[in-house]
Amino acid sequence: MKYLKLPLLFMAAFVTVTVSAEQPNVIVVMTDDQGYGELSVHGNPILKTPHLDRLHSQSVRLTDFHVAPMCTPTRGQLLTGVDAARNAAINVSAGRTMLRASLPTMADFFKSNGYRTGIFGKWHLGDNYPFRPQDRGFEETLWFPSSHINSVPDYWNNDYFDDTFMVNGKRKVMPGYCTDVYFEEAMKWMKEKSDSGESFFTYIPTNAPHGPHWSPEMELNQARKAMEGHALPQIGEAGRESFAGYLGMILNVDNNMGRLMEFLEKEDLADGTILIYQTDNGSTFGERYFNAGMRGRKTQLWEGGHRVPFFLRWPGGDLGKPRDIDGVTQVQDVLPTLMDLCGLVPSEAPKFDGISLAPFFREKSDTAPEDRMVVINYSRMPFGFEFAGPDSPSVMYREGAGVMWGPWRLLEDKELYNLENDPGQKKDVIKRYPEVAAKMSAFLDDWWDEVGDIANEPQLTIIGNEAENPSMLTACEWLDVFVDQQGQIRRGVEKNGWWELEVAEAGTYEFELRRWPRETDTAIGAGLPAIQLTAGDRGPGAVLPIKSARIQIGRESQSKQVKPKDKSVTFTYELEAGPTRLYTWFEKRARVGITGAYYVYVNKK
Repeated sequence: MKYLKLPLLFMAAFVTVTVSAEQPNVIVVMTDDQGYGELSVHGNPILKTPHLDRLHSQSVRLTDFHVAPMCTPTRGQLLTGVDAARNAAINVSAGRTMLRASLPTMADFFKSNGYRTGIFGKWHLGDNYPFRPQDRGFEETLWFPSSHINSVPDYWNNDYFDDTFMVNGKRKVMPGYCTDVYFEEAMKWMKEKSDSGESFFTYIPTNAPHGPHWSPEMELNQARKAMEGHALPQIGEAGRESFAGYLGMILNVDNNMGRLMEFLEKEDLADGTILIYQTDNGSTFGERYFNAGMRGRKTQLWEGGHRVPFFLRWPGGDLGKPRDIDGVTQVQDVLPTLMDLCGLVPSEAPKFDGISLAPFFREKSDTAPEDRMVVINYSRMPFGFEFAGPDSPSVMYREGAGVMWGPWRLLEDKELYNLENDPGQKKDVIKRYPEVAAKMSAFLDDWWDEVGDIANEPQLTIIGNEAENPSMLTACEWLDVFVDQQGQIRRGVEKNGWWELEVAEAGTYEFELRRWPRETDTAIGAGLPAIQLTAGDRGPGAVLPIKSARIQIGRESQSKQVKPKDKSVTFTYELEAGPTRLYTWFEKRARVGITGAYYVYVNKK
């Protein structure tokens, strides 16, 4: 193996490309928490995924394709072509999901080149202005906030069926199962654009099969039947039903992929459409039943945490026969590759951490760059931190990284594996190959020298801008504290944090503090009854002994008593334009807090 010192930042030379009169349409489908092994074509012993298997047989496939081990970093890298440490979307919650507003996105590039742009599904790169999909180049938007349906900022008691989504800036009930809704609405929109002669870029990021593992009855029953005869000792009897829901969600994705491919054929769009399928991180269940020989799962640096499928089909693109392309590739390569394949011309040459793989697709090659090093880094979940702190796991650090180089994997700068003769990563060989580890560690040093100063920069939510006024802030954006499940709100978790804000304009601002979101119409201290949802039940909401509410913006603090029937407490501030911090407390007595306000509605008067 030849050791090369590679540049840390790739400059994409697209400015001289001429836009074709026949631009291909582009569809990117990305599922959530589905691992490499959750396809029958990859050897899954339980699942049958005939439609994805067919797409596999028709596609050029990247066999050593990597994402981040958790979803937000993958999404940010996909849409910007830039490392998570540079684009600021480094975690799935804790105020570190927001994609740096100064970076253009995939949708921005396609839109500026005459494409119509639409998203249908999970966004997870910021819930407020200027981070929402409609702020980042998407014209048609159907999405839900944060990490999963039934998250803290999601419409209360959404449960995958007949849910309330954000549709072009307004909440709207969409009948049907969530994944079916995304594909159906995307196909309606694509037909409309195609019929009017417009090229489209369509992004379909499903929340399936992310938990809660709720699936339609038909696919759930198929999964249960497929599991018959499989002991699944590591899943356990208690976990079988959740596992069946997980598999059922994947079967539903597969059925929708079949409908999508049928739609493209029927509308005579298949030849002129680039169709990409990938997943966002490793499997939730992973090694507990089947992991295609890999070690690790979601959130881990082992191969099973971040090596995922990538299929690209473009029948009219002269890419040669369907085949595997070997060599290390990464999710931030997708944007520069699509820009090259589609002939997109940016206003200025963008800077990417990814590289264009178009030459390897076009030259009908079966190997991507061999002597290439890439870094995976992301921040960890701040479990156990009731209050933000500088040592929270959600702060990214150099030693949290993995470095990949051909078959070599350097993990956390302390373990080295060679996948060529140890695909299961069972033997740490760092002492045997110190020169390899030193080369990879030096590469990590150079990378961190570039990104370390900006990797943990908090991104500021803007309040008082006409693009979003009023706005709803939620606890999922508390910096370095994890509160992002409606179940946590029901339990009344005793945590607190703050919001990093930018005041758009000087003026009078009202801050309405709530424990429960407005749609529940429930008093601050009161509980909620348990509820049976379409796909599962939710336990009762706890009663909290809240007697007062306190707020602090910058250094100015105010407090008010909370009466038993109060559903909210509102404070008024005169604010100057510029950055500030927002702190809140619900207290059982003066200066003795229970929790922060999980919901704050902000309105500039």
